[in-house]
Parts: sequence; structure tokens; C-alpha cells
Amino acid sequence: MKVTEHYDRASEPLISFEIIPPKRGGSIKTVFDALDKVVSTVKPPFIDVTYHAPEVQVEEQSDGTLKKVVRRKRPGTIGLCAAILHRYGIDPVPHLLCGGFSRESAEDALIELNYLGIHNVLALRGDDHGSEAPYPVGGSKNRYASDLVAQIQDMNQGNYLEKLAHAEPTDFCVGVAGYPEKHFEAPNLDWDIKKLKEKVDAGAHYVVTQMFFDNSRFFDFVERCRDQGITVPIIPGLKILTTPNHLSSLPKFFHLNIPDALANSVEKDPKNTKSIGIEWAQKQCLELMEGGVPGIHFYVMGDPQPALDVIRFATKK
Repeated sequence: MKVTEHYDRASEPLISFEIIPPKRGGSIKTVFDALDKVVSTVKPPFIDVTYHAPEVQVEEQSDGTLKKVVRRKRPGTIGLCAAILHRYGIDPVPHLLCGGFSRESAEDALIELNYLGIHNVLALRGDDHGSEAPYPVGGSKNRYASDLVAQIQDMNQGNYLEKLAHAEPTDFCVGVAGYPEKHFEAPNLDWDIKKLKEKVDAGAHYVVTQMFFDNSRFFDFVERCRDQGITVPIIPGLKILTTPNHLSSLPKFFHLNIPDALANSVEKDPKNTKSIGIEWAQKQCLELMEGGVPGIHFYVMGDPQPALDVIRFATKK
């Protein structure tokens, strides 16, 4: 089923998750062990799988010279999505990026997903790595997520990059990212929401937000989106703060605000950070559900247990 169909048919807020593929050389068993925990508690309607673009690394050679090497630390998004669909019967949502893909390689990835019967995708620009950002050799590039969304919708109409006779239309449901505290490159929130509207106008079917710890930011964001004419479902994304290091690392890497009350609680009692973070997320979930959200999307990455502790409390499961 498509993500939007899951929401349309739901009688209560849905719980979904986002995970990451194993590092190169890692075992898929680590993912299955985590998902076994998830499924035994609450079978999610869909699971997002992140994509990691190639990175340029400088390595010293045996002769002392330096060489730039392009390498993906976490390959295997499409294969992992196929494994999730086969093993659990849960709809996977692979991420597809502008960075690291040409339009041609994006089309190839979408064709493979279509062959596998995977009809959901989250279209993202991805982090801007500047002029060093590696792309496959040759071909054109999607600069923004709205360009990628438009390409996917072209394929849904049977229009491929190459003019093909009897081209079969695809049927992808497309999600995009939203930022309750604005994207860090945006000059202000209203400008950022206008850019989100461009992604929706290009054909996005739903929005899932960046993580946040202040629900008032989310509710304000949704109201502003509706005022701008964005009518698609907007799904709040949550991450549980579990270590004192999160007080600095999450704002640094995700450009978000951590409320004083949460930060002060952790600073006063760092040994109980995980419990403090779980309790904070439980309150967030209850308030979001009372506010009528279609669902809650947890960024669990590796360890799902803190999120499961939140879900048991919030949903009484």
C-alpha cells in the first residue's frame, strides 16, 4: 500500500520508523534484530530506510601521495527495502537523494524499486557537500527536491528521460521533508514553507518533518503550511534524547532547538538522560495525538528500544 493509503484507512494515529542500513561490511542481522523488537510491539505500516550519498575521502597511498576516493559508508538501501518487504510484509520507504545521483541514476533506482513492487519513496535534496559532492559520471542532476519530485511524477505519467515507445507508467507515492524550525539554509520560516509548497505543487503526497522537541513549533508550522495552501498530510518526526551528548550534537547536525526545560533536566541529572528523554517524548506524543496528527514518525536509527518505551506509554500497548 501507499503511505497515504495507510493514513486514509487508519482509525487512530499511525506509528512509523526510520532506520539506517548497516555500515559497509556490516550484517543485516543487526537490522533484523532491531526490527524484530519493533514488530513484536507494534507492526508499523511502513518503515523508512535512509540513503547515504557517496563521500569524498582523502587517503594516503603507500608511496606517501594523497588520493581522493569516493565511497559510500552505508550502501544497500534498495536491497534492505526489498528484505523488509519480503521478511515482514511491511511497506518500505527508501530515501532518494539529489546529491550522489544523476537524473539518469535516479531513474534507474526508481525502475528497480518499481520492479520490486516498492511504490513509496521519500525525495530529498540531501546535505550540500559543496563542489566536492560526487555524482555518477555523466548525466544531468536534480538540484532541488522539487526537481526530483517532478522527475518521479513524470515517470508516474510514463514519461522517462529517454523517449520510449510503450513506456509503462510507475505509481510512486512521494514524501518530502518539512522543517518546523526551518531549514538551516532558509532565511526565515515563511520562505522555507514556500519552498515546501513548491515540492507539494510538484507532486509530493505527504510531508514528514525533521525532528523537534517543542510541539508548539510543530503546531505553528502546520498552521502556517495550511495558510499557504499545503493540504497534504504532515507527519511529525521525533527522536528520543538518550545521551548528554545529544544536547550539543543534535543542534549541531540537525539545526534544531532543545527547550531549556529538557536541557536543564539533563544537565542536572546526566546519568538519567535516557529516562528524562523518554518521559519528554511520551509527553510530546500524547500532546501530538490529542492535537490530531495522522501519525508519529520515530527516528530510531539503530536502537528502537527508547521509542518502543515511548509507544507503550502513549498507546498503552
